[in-house]
Amino acid sequence: MSSASDPLVALAGLPGVAESVESVRKAVDRVYGHRVMRRRSGEITSEAALRGARASAALSGADWALEEVRRRTDFGSEPEALAVGAALRLTAEAGQLLSIWRQSPLRVLARLHLVAVGSTAAGDVVGRPRLAGEPVDEPLVEAPLPSADEVAGRLDGLSRLIIAGGSAPALVTAAVVHGELLALRPFASYNGLVARAAERIVLINSGLDPKAICPAEVGHAEAGTAAYLAAFEGYLSGTAEGMSAWIAHCGRSVELGVRESTAVCEALQRGAA
Repeated sequence: MSSASDPLVALAGLPGVAESVESVRKAVDRVYGHRVMRRRSGEITSEAALRGARASAALSGADWALEEVRRRTDFGSEPEALAVGAALRLTAEAGQLLSIWRQSPLRVLARLHLVAVGSTAAGDVVGRPRLAGEPVDEPLVEAPLPSADEVAGRLDGLSRLIIAGGSAPALVTAAVVHGELLALRPFASYNGLVARAAERIVLINSGLDPKAICPAEVGHAEAGTAAYLAAFEGYLSGTAEGMSAWIAHCGRSVELGVRESTAVCEALQRGAA
């Protein structure tokens, strides 16, 4: 990230970013204006959480059918089942951490990792950034792993940006939080799930999606793993073009999440769900 005093605002000024921000805002406003939202917003929130968790798990290699995720209560010890269970727990936990995020984002990230690992926690690697020499299990991302010292420094920088607040659009902040955590892979496991849960927290906490009905995770998964990783390469590049492409990808993902929830609204309106 830039060393400028407010790099998030600088990113908001990149070519194409303002258009992405405006497009996302219009899409979110449309779904919030749906007539079903006035009477059954709680149901939309619950369904969005389930679909978002399923999608995030799919990006982590556990691509289960929605009805299978809805049906299951035991997520066992197999890697895919553990990933789905972790995604569901993270989505549920995200809403409980909103008040802490702006004051102590690193505490929230530690809590998210602890929740993701769940009852399978082993040793002292859970809920803290990795130390030098500790391995990371994140098969989706093959980019070089930053050193533990770099992780600590960049996490501190990210925390300072969040605590400082500022006028950057929610989409920009969410995209940077997501991209930075995916780049750093600060924990021993479940970094992708944690990164996407943190993106969710930013979108909710910013006021863009206060009822959590616009699951960006759905859009990331719908676009496909290849598109997700290609856009992430743009973030890793640190170039203006690459950063703009990553923010645009995150914006499209929010819009696809809006489309998903709009379809749920329409189904409820027809009495089909």
